[in-house]
Order: sequence, then C-alpha cells, then structure tokens
Amino acid sequence: MHLTTFAMQALADFRTVGAVAPSSRYLTRAMVDPLPLQHAQVVVELGCGTGALTRMLLSQMPRKAVLLAFEINPRFSRYLKEKISDPRLVLINASAETVQEEVRRRGYEHADAVASSLALTLMSDRLRDAILSASAGVLHRAGVFTQYLYLHGLQWQQGRPALFPGARVLHQHFRSVERTIVWRNFPPAYIYACRGALRTPLS
Repeated sequence: MHLTTFAMQALADFRTVGAVAPSSRYLTRAMVDPLPLQHAQVVVELGCGTGALTRMLLSQMPRKAVLLAFEINPRFSRYLKEKISDPRLVLINASAETVQEEVRRRGYEHADAVASSLALTLMSDRLRDAILSASAGVLHRAGVFTQYLYLHGLQWQQGRPALFPGARVLHQHFRSVERTIVWRNFPPAYIYACRGALRTPLS
C-alpha cells in the first residue's frame, strides 16, 4: 500500500517528495549506521515520506528517546499516524528550516542525530542553506547529520541541468563530510555523514 501512496504523491508534487520510490533497506541502513543512536535522547528526521527510514530509526533508538519527525506533506503525515503507533514518534507538520525552534519549543536543548531525506537538489539556494544551517545548529557537539542524494545529483541552474556539488555544499555547514555509495537502491545514492557543525550548537 505504501508504494501506491508514495507514487501518487511523487506524481502530484515531485518537487516536495523528491523521489520516485521509497528508500530501500540498504539505503536506510546506510543512513542510520553513522548516527549515535545507542544513547540518543532526541533524534530528528527531516522528510519522512512513508516511513522507511522512520521505522529503521525507531528500531535502533532507546526506549526513552524521542523521534521528532518533520513531514510537510499532509497525506504522508496521515499515513504515518495510521501505520506507526510508536509513542516515541512525534510528527511535526512544519518546514525543516524551523527545526531549531521546534526542538526548543518541545523543551529540548539539542538533537543527538539528524537524518535528512530532503530533496536538496530541488530547493532554492536560500531554503537549502537555511535548512542545513538550522540542522547543524540543532546538533549536539558529538551529533551526526546524515543526508542522501541520488547519484545522478542533478539540479537546475539558469534553466539547465547541472551536477549538484553535494560534498561542497555540506562542507559549508560541517567540518567533516564522509561519503559512501549505496548501489542497491533505486536510484543508487550517495550517503553523506556530517560531523562538527560550523554553526554555534545549542549545547
């Protein structure tokens, strides 16, 4: 059922969904592995879709941790509420650029990990910079941010397709950016694990 839900939303609003299929288990595992989840108290997910990564995060988090999951697509939000009953999951219908405000508003000082499935290549430079800046700023000093980008990595510049410089963009916000490739996904994707936020963290 979630494949149908995902496909319908991708066709209706590809710019927001930014993918043609849910993430494979290989991609979600690669996104989760670098994150310090074993002792995490607050985890943030940006762009949940139909919850492939959400479920993986919940399976690895401590029982007393919380997952603040940002999803602006109302159909995806409804789907997640119906399909995932885990009390640790807090769905937030707000833009990812407000992540610092939303984390603080719920009484937390920082996040131990942030996992992003957002379509960075389809955003304006301003919005992308705001989201990455906020994500870096909300991280604990020992926190990790992960992001995946499809291997083709295309973005539009002045009406023409161009390769998206993922590592260079992420290096503007993090001191360390490590990249791996997941071939067993459709399409194949780069996984970026980022550490050492260049913005002043909350703690």
